[in-house]
Amino acid sequence: MSNNIPTRFPDLAPKGPSGELLLAAERAKTSFDVKDLSRFMYTKKWLDKMTQITEVLESEPAFDKTNRYYQSREEKISTSLWKDRRLTELVKEQKWSETETQIANFLFDQSTPFTLHYNMFIPTLRTQTTDEQKKLFLEPALKHHIIGCYAQTELGHGSNVQGLETTATYIPETNEFEIHSPTLTSSKWWIGGLGKAATHAIVMARLITNGKDFGPHPFCVQIRSLQDHRPLKGITVGDIGPKFGFNTVDNGFIMFEHYRIPHVAFLAKYSKVKAGSGEYVKPPNAKLSYGTMVFVRANIVMGSRFALAKATTIAIRYSAVRQQFVDAANPRKWDNKIIETPVIDYTMQQYRLLPAVAATYAFFFTGREMLRLYDLNQEAMKNGNFDLLADLHASSSGLKSLTTTMAISSIEDCRRACGGHGYSNFSGLGQFYQDYLPNVTWEGDNYILTQQTSRYLLKTFRNVVAGKAVPSEYNQTITYLTQYLENPKAKCPATKPADFLNPELILSAFGFRAAYGIAQVAEQIDRHGRTWNSMLVEIARISKAHCQFVLVRNFIIGLQADASLSTPERRPISNVLKTLSALFALYTMEQELAEFLLPGYLSSEQTAMLKAQVISLLDEIRPNAVGLVDAFALPDYFLHSALGKYDGKVYEAMTQMAEREPLNHTQVVQGYEECIKPLISQVRPKVAGDRMVFSRLLPSYKKKSKWCRVFIHFWEFSVTPLI
Repeated sequence: MSNNIPTRFPDLAPKGPSGELLLAAERAKTSFDVKDLSRFMYTKKWLDKMTQITEVLESEPAFDKTNRYYQSREEKISTSLWKDRRLTELVKEQKWSETETQIANFLFDQSTPFTLHYNMFIPTLRTQTTDEQKKLFLEPALKHHIIGCYAQTELGHGSNVQGLETTATYIPETNEFEIHSPTLTSSKWWIGGLGKAATHAIVMARLITNGKDFGPHPFCVQIRSLQDHRPLKGITVGDIGPKFGFNTVDNGFIMFEHYRIPHVAFLAKYSKVKAGSGEYVKPPNAKLSYGTMVFVRANIVMGSRFALAKATTIAIRYSAVRQQFVDAANPRKWDNKIIETPVIDYTMQQYRLLPAVAATYAFFFTGREMLRLYDLNQEAMKNGNFDLLADLHASSSGLKSLTTTMAISSIEDCRRACGGHGYSNFSGLGQFYQDYLPNVTWEGDNYILTQQTSRYLLKTFRNVVAGKAVPSEYNQTITYLTQYLENPKAKCPATKPADFLNPELILSAFGFRAAYGIAQVAEQIDRHGRTWNSMLVEIARISKAHCQFVLVRNFIIGLQADASLSTPERRPISNVLKTLSALFALYTMEQELAEFLLPGYLSSEQTAMLKAQVISLLDEIRPNAVGLVDAFALPDYFLHSALGKYDGKVYEAMTQMAEREPLNHTQVVQGYEECIKPLISQVRPKVAGDRMVFSRLLPSYKKKSKWCRVFIHFWEFSVTPLI
């Protein structure tokens, strides 16, 4: 802290046991090896790299997060660009691999003008270019000789990619393409990195050749000079302005006015336009691009896991430190003295937070399984086998929608669970919520994506009914649909609360609920003539039901199938994860009770049992709450939160952050002379007179009660300086 900042807070300890002691007591309750659970999720190699990279970043001024919550938009962009430049230097100095560079960006935990260069521009050039184009575009991009972005969304079209208006017309006379924005709504909009940083863009434009429109295709287009960074002639480009969040990124707009680019700018790994003739050559298999979407969405699911991990780590640790009221029926004691109850001991706080912790682990198992299936599918497609692709693509669409929706909702729940301090940026949750929020829109709007999933589910149901689909290990959709059709009047067999802990009972319930919903939608559309639009609400519900089945199944089966969890040393880890899987499943059932009750699968008596079992699971998980979030292994540098500090010194951190507030750099606020002084100067004589009277009485009052002394202290240090 700068010496010229007035110190506002005396060096006092918080009341009662310190946060450090409270968290230590929580960690002592943990029933499993926290570090071993971290190794199970990440591997020791990855954790060691993260520790090493964290140490490097904490010593780098360009990666310092101290002033992050106080910056203006201009300062955010400036410091983000500084970080981007310094990272390119660190990669060379530290000889970091691509994985290590990704870890550094993960730890910095803030998107920047170069984010789309790494996440969209380079991956597109890797997967959709010829060898010639890799030399022209990919190699310079990897060396940062050009900086790129991905320009697809337009002012008038987002999710409807086929409706994009920007055109790319082939000109055979010059062997060029002419990029043009024919309308205001054809302006590219929301493009990260485009506003100020990018020199190039992957532009999605409607390919027109020989008078025929072939729909959107990708082009690599230079938009700014490599000498002075000015926009090239025929291009209008800029930043779209401040946003709800994500203000460290220069999201931009661009319009093209009959802008010519060379033939080689058309990304031609799959489809081609023959030079001279302009003949269009279709891609050999349109399904090939689906594999990339699956990979991107699997990583979004993993990203949702990290988002939830951050939010729950902050909220759980703070809840273990924050003390409010005394539980008269079960008073908490410390050194034989009754203390206020840590809020995590209240059942309502557990009900708000522990299911989110369980969801974080559920996301881990599903993300891991999606990446495994992605690898299997890639190998299968090389051999011309596309059997796995449809189910994997449909599930990945729905899971992207469901997990990001769950994550953003849980981040807000965690913020609220932190009470008033959760509203402070210092909690690490407010700005985080704002910056994570775009995930529900980009890479497919979450409601639109559910339609992709549901189209597949309905098609599969019709195939199962027609006897054209056979259950397989890799297609559980066909399995649960087949089981439903064999017994559409099935009932839940639970007779006591503990029966709901049976994994087979859980999976049967989720499978039946999803299949029933699919069957009902199919009947409405196929037999009663309902339109797709009129069924959109139910269509979203069956996508959600299917994806919740996938999440629950991957959690349960993942635990059963992982041999590394069957060793005696890891049995405690296996036990707590099984309890979490049960909580995740039963809490989800409780939230979706109507869909289990409507088909008569659950009875009202079983509903009461289910609710009782959820509360019982909260009580069972409670001693491991802090250990479970510690296992996420997120360093304080990553969290950047006063409330989520590993050492529990939350109040000390809050006051230190408040002292760094720029408004506190001066004793008297700017504007005092113009706005405050003219008002209070009118009453100065009276106040001064009061001060004289009070000063004469002061000695006698100092001998009075404790509260008199408190009032005198307030007067001397708060009122006197003003007059």
